[in-house]
Amino acid sequence: MQTKKSAKWAIIMIMVMLVSLVAGCSNKPTSTNTPDVIKLGFLGAKTGSVANYGLPAEKGMKMAIEELNAKGGILGKNLVGIYEDNKGESADIANIATKYITVDKVVAMVGDPCTGLTKVAAEIAQKNQVVIFSGGATGTGVVEIGDYVFRNTLLDSMAVPSVVDWMINTKGWKKIAIITSLNNGYSTALTPVFKDAIQKKGGTIALEDSINDKDTDFTAQVTKLKNAQADVLVFTGYYQEAALIMNEAKKQNLNISMIGGDGLYGQDLAKLGGTAVEEKVIFYCGFSTDKPTPETAKFIDAYKAKFGENPDMFSAQYYDAVMILAKAMTDAKSADPKLFRAELAKLKDYPGVSGSTTFGANREPIKSPVCLLTVKNGAFSLVDKISVK
Repeated sequence: MQTKKSAKWAIIMIMVMLVSLVAGCSNKPTSTNTPDVIKLGFLGAKTGSVANYGLPAEKGMKMAIEELNAKGGILGKNLVGIYEDNKGESADIANIATKYITVDKVVAMVGDPCTGLTKVAAEIAQKNQVVIFSGGATGTGVVEIGDYVFRNTLLDSMAVPSVVDWMINTKGWKKIAIITSLNNGYSTALTPVFKDAIQKKGGTIALEDSINDKDTDFTAQVTKLKNAQADVLVFTGYYQEAALIMNEAKKQNLNISMIGGDGLYGQDLAKLGGTAVEEKVIFYCGFSTDKPTPETAKFIDAYKAKFGENPDMFSAQYYDAVMILAKAMTDAKSADPKLFRAELAKLKDYPGVSGSTTFGANREPIKSPVCLLTVKNGAFSLVDKISVK
């Protein structure tokens, strides 16, 4: 009996030890989470209504990581990108940001292109002391979330006054209509910036109207626009609704140009708008493939060779974001966000493919020039380059 009891206890102890070992192993890094790699998490939509921003952004990020790894990586370690799809939804980006930090153990997140989505992820990043570096968020209230939050894009607050000055003094468009998308945080934040600049530059607001994202019938808005007899329309929303508004304007024989921010920078603008947007829709951004600098030209050639298409603002800014993060880690001699974020904040006159970038005292990017683009023969074409005033 004693022998059987001893044997039984021996078996039980072995089972307990095995369970302990398995539990211990479950907390160890996976093969992609070893000390030999540095991981970055991609924030962007690959499906859904804003996929036109996220898909090229992902390509720019992947290209930068491949180039860095080909040169030996960072601090002797390879970079690994993790590419989830947030579908342009707040709940999805919150879940993805949490996963990146708690499960994947990224040292930084690159993105999102949209201001509202960036804010959601930035709150999570700041709380967990992980760097987030947006390659597209242009609206207000982003870096104010905390000192782990950065962005590399032409800010609306800097671009809009120069664009409005160009509208009024170069084009002679002084009587201006504005349409806002009320359920779009980007649009509701951008409209006041335009209104303030128009008033300060001596323009007149002839009409203020509104829509909602995903609306498809803009008959009433264009009828009011026609009656207002404005010189130009400022639309502060995204490319899908912009194309449909211009289609309705063409249907009603209204010959008017539309001005907007980089929310109009989507490849589907031309597909959805056709001839209605050709040389009629003009938007500002911080990147153009026309008249590139030598650094930008090199990037464009490599991107076209790799993907068979021209890069856009988002691919260029995500590429730069990864390269700037790599520089900060190298300068800090560490991939610890608590250490390299201080080096990141010191960035000055960085010669990126999306233009020169300096971070001010508040970590906001100072970028110039402003590129004005339109659709010409189905592709984006440079209208003008204007300096930030």
